[in-house]
Amino acid sequence: MKKKVLCLLMAAACAASLSACGGGASETTAAAAPDATTAEGNTAAKAEDTTAAEEEKADAAEGKQLIMATNAEFPPYEYHDSSMTGPDGSDIVGIDAEIAGAIAENLGMELVIEDIAFDSIIPELQSGKADIGAAGMTVTEDRLVNVDFSDTYATAVQVIIVTEGSEIAGPDDLAEKIIGVQQGTTGDIYASDDFGDENVDRYPKGVDAVQALLQGKVDAVIIDNEPAKVFVSENEGLKLLDAAYAEEEYAIAVKKGNTELLDQINGALAELKESGALDEIVAKYISAE
Repeated sequence: MKKKVLCLLMAAACAASLSACGGGASETTAAAAPDATTAEGNTAAKAEDTTAAEEEKADAAEGKQLIMATNAEFPPYEYHDSSMTGPDGSDIVGIDAEIAGAIAENLGMELVIEDIAFDSIIPELQSGKADIGAAGMTVTEDRLVNVDFSDTYATAVQVIIVTEGSEIAGPDDLAEKIIGVQQGTTGDIYASDDFGDENVDRYPKGVDAVQALLQGKVDAVIIDNEPAKVFVSENEGLKLLDAAYAEEEYAIAVKKGNTELLDQINGALAELKESGALDEIVAKYISAE
């Protein structure tokens, strides 16, 4: 009888034990399943976040604006022409405007051109209100203190405009004469250094200096060769002197230390030069002579 009772007790204990073990295994499996699902979900979420971030970054780059500060009074580099549409949709056209438009397109950005006083361009870059300055800007030591410049994209010559019959035949004859210049340009800088501030009259626009020459307020005007040719062709009684006043190189200005943008601009310029697109832009506005 005792043996029978003992057997029954042992059987009950085994049954209870098996029940407990079975329940524990099931619970462990069930508990583990949510953990695996969660891990897979986290991985998928991270992948989605990464993809979304990359797409957002790409969208931001495509929609970013490249703000160009210029002085649109310097044909054929930048000027207003209501019969044409510039690369940013405005009426500002010219060599610099189209080069900037090609650079912006290369970088996947939207060009916006701001027309301001020439001597306000560098302060606009320094304050961050503009990204680039393109306005027939010559690379000079003084300007390099305040901004960085891209690789050269054009060479230019400073020339002298005088009236027909003027006794001024070359740079040496400008001593003690009143010289008209556009304020802040290299013509202004060179004339001031060579002949003194007292002999230089500064005007907001090159065309204003030319009008002063026609009115007899100044004896000569120093300005870049290309706009000079335009001004002389449009105004009777003016002529260009054969002797060049100075030779210089044009480049695009950026905020000092903005090496990332500078490298991007130089890369875009290199591609434009290699493809011949840069020459095509210049030829559109300056015919070969």
